[in-house]
Amino acid sequence: MERYEAIGAIETFGLVFVLEAADAMCKAADVEVLGYENVASGYISVIVKGDVAACKAAVEAGVQAVANMGAEVYSSVVIASPHIDLSKIVSRYALENLLPSGEEVK
Repeated sequence: MERYEAIGAIETFGLVFVLEAADAMCKAADVEVLGYENVASGYISVIVKGDVAACKAAVEAGVQAVANMGAEVYSSVVIASPHIDLSKIVSRYALENLLPSGEEVK
């Protein structure tokens, strides 16, 4: 995994809310969804990459989108210039690793 200028993440409760957040994030700024994590308790995080300003704008838009639906964002973060070792965590949740064998992210 290459070094990103920034990564941003939002954690909320429920698939519908995280989909709304991810959609708002991608529409608000030039970011790419890296992946997501759905834990057993229903908390779901979505992770994006891009430059620092884009990640900040995307996370703000995602947080607002969830709030507009009447839900709560439990956590959000933008990490500018993440350490290369974070790739060990982020790659575990990458979309490529969540697809059936042989499928590509489009």
